[in-house]
Amino acid sequence: MSSKKLSSADRRQIESAIRRAKGEDGKKISAQQSIPYERIWPEGVCRVNGNTYTKTMQFQDVNYQLAQKEDKEAIFEGWCDFLNYFDSSVHLQLTFVDLAVSDGGAVQSISIPLQGDGFDDTREEYSGILQRQLAKGNNGLAKTKYLTFGIEAASLREAKPRLERLELDILNNFKRLGVAAKPLDGQEWLELLHNILHLDTQKMPFDWRWLAPSGLSTKDFIAPSSFEFGNSRSFRVGESFGAASFVQILAPELNDRMLADFLDMDSSQIVSLHIQPIDQTAAIKQVKHKITDLDRQKIEEQKRAVRAGYDMDIIPSDLAAYGTEAKKLLEDLQSRNERMFLVTFLVTNIANSKRQLENDV
Repeated sequence: MSSKKLSSADRRQIESAIRRAKGEDGKKISAQQSIPYERIWPEGVCRVNGNTYTKTMQFQDVNYQLAQKEDKEAIFEGWCDFLNYFDSSVHLQLTFVDLAVSDGGAVQSISIPLQGDGFDDTREEYSGILQRQLAKGNNGLAKTKYLTFGIEAASLREAKPRLERLELDILNNFKRLGVAAKPLDGQEWLELLHNILHLDTQKMPFDWRWLAPSGLSTKDFIAPSSFEFGNSRSFRVGESFGAASFVQILAPELNDRMLADFLDMDSSQIVSLHIQPIDQTAAIKQVKHKITDLDRQKIEEQKRAVRAGYDMDIIPSDLAAYGTEAKKLLEDLQSRNERMFLVTFLVTNIANSKRQLENDV
C-alpha cells in the first residue's frame, strides 16, 4: 500500500485531517481521545482496550409483529436458542441506529440507475414509487441494526481466529432465524461511527493509505469538532445535541412491542442493549441466594403477623410473586439449560437543537 502514490486530492484530505487533529486547543482530553476504542483493522476487528477485541455485523429485520401466533412462538424459540449460544466469555451488544439523512442522500440511496437495455421505463416507474413512499413516510430516517460481539485476548493474533469462528456461527444462527446479516469491514465500521458523530455530513473522507504518510489515526477522520459534557443531562457532539437515558425495567414480563415502540419514534436515536451472559454456576448460585433471602423475608413477615394476631399464611402478594418467579427461574437454569443475562438498556437521543432534543427525550 505504501508504494502507491497519493493523488493531490488525497493529500488535501490528509492536510485537512491534520488541521482538525491539531485543533485540540490545549484541552486535557481531545475529541479523538473521547472516542472509546484503541484501533480498528481493515478486516473489521476492533481493539476496544488493551485486551478486548470486537467485530460488528449488520442484520436485517424479521417479520415478527405481523406473524401468526405459531410463527411468533417459533421465532421467539429460535431467538432464545440464538442468545443461549453465547457463554460468559463473550460480550454482546445489540444496537439499533435511527439517524436523519439528507433528502439528497435518501433519494440517491433508493435511485435505480438506468441500463439502456429496454427496461429503463420499468426502472424509472419503480424509482418513482420508492421516492413517493419516501416523501410520505419515513421522515428522513435511515434505520439500521447491528450486533457487536467481543472477547478477551492477549493479542490480535489470538483474538482473530476466535472472532472468525464466532462470526461464522452467528451468521449461521441468523440464517436459521431467516435473518439476512453481513459483517462490517473496517471502512464500513468507521463510516457508521462517522455518521453517528456527524449528523450534518453524509460522506467520510478516508482511505487506509492515508494513515502511514500522515501519522494520523482513524479517530482523526471520524472525530467531531468537539465534545461538550456539562452538568446538565444533555451533551454536545459538534453542532448536535444529545442525551443518554438508562432504562430500568422492573416487571415479571414485558410486552413484545416495547422495543418496537421505542424504534417507531420519528427522531434520531440509538438504542443499545449491552448483554452479558452470566456463568451458569454463578447464575444458579445467585438465584439460590435470592430465594434464601426471600424465604428469610417471608419468615419475618410471618413472625410479624403472629405478633399482630393475623393469619401467618397471609404474606404480601409481591413477596409471594417474587418467590414464585425466582423458583421458576432456578428450574429453567437447572433443568432446561437456559442462560441468565445481565442487560443494560440505553437510549441516546440526538437532535439539531436543544428544544428538539428535550421534546424527543
